[in-house]
Amino acid sequence: MHRSKWGRRHWGVILAGGDGERLRPITRLIAGDDRPKQFCALMEGKKTLLEQTRLRIARAVPSNQTLYVLAQQHERFYREDLAQVAPSRMIVQPLNRGTLPAILCSLARLVQLARFADVDELDPVVGIFPSDHYYSRERRFIAGVRAAYKIAARNPDSVILLGAAAKVPETSFGYIEPAKALDKPRGRSLMPVARFWEKPSIEVAQELVNQGCVWNTFVMVGRLSAFLGLIQECVGDIYAAFESMIHGGAADDGAIASLYNSIPAADFSKQVLSARNPRLAVLNLGDVGWSDLGEPQRLVETLSLHGIHNSWQQIWVQEMGIAAAAGQ
Repeated sequence: MHRSKWGRRHWGVILAGGDGERLRPITRLIAGDDRPKQFCALMEGKKTLLEQTRLRIARAVPSNQTLYVLAQQHERFYREDLAQVAPSRMIVQPLNRGTLPAILCSLARLVQLARFADVDELDPVVGIFPSDHYYSRERRFIAGVRAAYKIAARNPDSVILLGAAAKVPETSFGYIEPAKALDKPRGRSLMPVARFWEKPSIEVAQELVNQGCVWNTFVMVGRLSAFLGLIQECVGDIYAAFESMIHGGAADDGAIASLYNSIPAADFSKQVLSARNPRLAVLNLGDVGWSDLGEPQRLVETLSLHGIHNSWQQIWVQEMGIAAAAGQ
């Protein structure tokens, strides 16, 4: 199927407003400043994680139908990567209030674009994508994303979480426990969600791996209305703060700045996903070589595992060795 026909009713949202504090020692070593990890070239070549994410998602969603959620204070870091992106496709937050307001802002912008006939239909299928992840098997991941868009189009009330095969008992990842046992752990079975496990102990993590649970990639796909309904049902107070914007009010940067002054920080995983709403389902992608690059040790291990070498790695390992020796 031709790409333009395939994706004409599909939209994507790339979350790039985080501060990346846990990886700050490495990003400062590489870039010489305090830029968040998504604006830093951590992997091979000179492309930032944001640019790598943009190119990856463009294989499933048209570039002009992709929104970027950003933070105003990072403008100097994303200016070059997003130079060709239309202003209407960028949601610039006055500050980082967490993933829940970021996602709500992007959904409100989509409602606004639909109202002005900039979206092919009033209830498009939307994918939410973090900007700081790595996939060694990108083709398999993109095939899973495409499958999720098709499934979401047929199941308008569902929000589909994409899970990656949990190969080892990693204690710093989140896990999704399906409501039914995985009959085909390497297939793409769609199942209801029984429970989320966030950063379990090593013993619990091993049991989750043994049971066939999957890592939560935080990639989600669903109809615009399904996302809005999910949030309204789980966190009605936060939804109410955005309701005017969603139902016809202004959704520009000025309106967002005013709104952000009146709301607390909110986490989508803790306040929405953990509620185990019946709208949620999980699609098992199998082994897509996924990793969340949120911590220094995990980043170094991921690079080593996949044979990726950058000049900063040796310096970092040496510095960590010196620091460890000094602490003895």
